Amino acid sequence: MKVLAAMSGGVDSAVAAARAAEAGHEVVGVHMALSKNRDQTRTGSRGCCTVEDASDARRAADRIGIPYYVWDLSDDFHDLVVEDFLSEYAAGRTPNPCVRCNERIKFASLLERATALGFDAVCTGHYASLRHDGPDGAASLHRSRNMAKDQSYVLAVMGPEAVGRSLFPLGEFETKDAVRAEARARGLGVSTKPDSYDICFVADGDTRGFLERNLGEAPGEILEADGTVLGTHRGTHGFTIGQRKGLGIERPAADGAPRYVVDIDPASRQVVVGAAELLSTSELVAGELISFEPLSPGRTVSAQIRAHGEAVPARILEVPEGAAGSLRVRLETPMRGVAPGQTLVLYDGDRVLAAATLERRA
Repeated sequence: MKVLAAMSGGVDSAVAAARAAEAGHEVVGVHMALSKNRDQTRTGSRGCCTVEDASDARRAADRIGIPYYVWDLSDDFHDLVVEDFLSEYAAGRTPNPCVRCNERIKFASLLERATALGFDAVCTGHYASLRHDGPDGAASLHRSRNMAKDQSYVLAVMGPEAVGRSLFPLGEFETKDAVRAEARARGLGVSTKPDSYDICFVADGDTRGFLERNLGEAPGEILEADGTVLGTHRGTHGFTIGQRKGLGIERPAADGAPRYVVDIDPASRQVVVGAAELLSTSELVAGELISFEPLSPGRTVSAQIRAHGEAVPARILEVPEGAAGSLRVRLETPMRGVAPGQTLVLYDGDRVLAAATLERRA
């Protein structure tokens, strides 16, 4: 096969590209330049888009013996990931930019360009497994054997078509140390390179500051669940459901218990705080369903709402018909801190069944 290997400059993508080449595929490496700041260096950066990263990827490609190119996807990244991140927070939702990046950049944009250039598949260093166990040998997405690094959650939004045109050579590794050991054995200089951190476009890690700089201030009230005004804030975009720290409230609760953000209303500029029990929910409602196989009400599944969160036993209550309606799931154990905008992924064992975007708690 003719394979396009996405090379971030890290050890995972380098080993993945090397394994694809060793398997006999015709591999071409490509580094996606996502930052608009061409002078960005690794100092002070948490991401994988620096000048040094591009150089590291080139050296790895040279060592593997494959052609290498840099593609400028910074406009796509800004429009489809950064702007989405800002607009979701402005709407009182809690997005996962890594999910959007995987969906819209690392696979949609990359796969579109790869297809136009005649490539058969895209190879990445994600920790997930593919099995061709569906009807007519169709590919299915499964968790990685390395559960600590498993990325099937953020890949679930790809959908079955993109999964069928992907390679994840790291899915069978049990530890990151094993990946680094293979990189050393192959003479790849990135074998000791540290992992990158989320969120890559918030270089200093100050998400609230990033939001304020880009969305401005929109002062409003912080309320107790009963409507009592407790204080003010500089913008609802500085809060997420389930947040406990940084609320700016001086008056303690009557019972001395901590308060959490339980509701956000950008229209009224109000942030509502309350006791921990107000965060729990046993039913999830989600839209924008991406399904890997037909779903039906009554089916027992596992539900996960965070990239490294626990999957909770659940039962499907309702499945949307076509583009209308919502996916409704009943949880066996209540979850806390469920926020609109999060991605809900359903599993059957270690196999991904579907992904959807949370709309609300029922």
